[in-house]
Amino acid sequence: MSITVDPWQALRAHTAARIALGRSGVSLPTEELLRFGCAHAQARDAVHLPLDADALCATLEAAGWPTLQVHSAAPDRATYLLRPDLGRMLDEASAARLAGQEGGFDVQLVVGDGLSSLAVSRHAAPLIAEVRSRAPAAWRFGPVVVARQARVALGDPVGELLRARLVVVLIGERPGLSSPDSLGIYLTWAPRRGRSDAERNCISNVRPEGLGYAQAARRLVWLVQEAWRLQLSGVGLKDRSDVPALPLPD
Repeated sequence: MSITVDPWQALRAHTAARIALGRSGVSLPTEELLRFGCAHAQARDAVHLPLDADALCATLEAAGWPTLQVHSAAPDRATYLLRPDLGRMLDEASAARLAGQEGGFDVQLVVGDGLSSLAVSRHAAPLIAEVRSRAPAAWRFGPVVVARQARVALGDPVGELLRARLVVVLIGERPGLSSPDSLGIYLTWAPRRGRSDAERNCISNVRPEGLGYAQAARRLVWLVQEAWRLQLSGVGLKDRSDVPALPLPD
């Protein structure tokens, strides 16, 4: 059966979204159906692929970052997916390890596998390098904490135990059917257990095909500086990093 080409076909060059797929009779063409199945399989694999925390730590340490590995209270992936609450808490061994560390940092970076370890393994190290190149020299960073079976809120007890002024969580986002490796950034001022999502700022879709490393790092540095100035994060901190500053009057 012949394929009826969609008149919007030319727009596919500008987006990864599934538009202008055409049709064969009343159905999708076989090629597009196979592409969809492949994308679905890639998304499932991204959720279940274990994070190679040792390799990530080795990469970060080679770039000059000290690292610490921690684990959430979710003992395995199946539990992590069924019990999101456990992914927000540290296990006892990790909490004890952090409690014995030096603290009081300006910015505490936490890298968590989240729902896409693929995103973390691909994008965390180059993004952190970009952040360091743009951050003021006076910023005091803590060791990068690499967390397995982590949810966003795991950054709260990490930041609290390390007495950080602010915590930044880099975490794998829920995969989409065109983006199995999207990285999210979550910023929380004065982290402590019990913080709500309304008290965080988010930068989403960090990857070369989405928001590039340089753009994401610039936005993050701006938000951190504003969080310090306002002494808060979340709904009270609006991202105006793209708004040009008005010249001061003479």
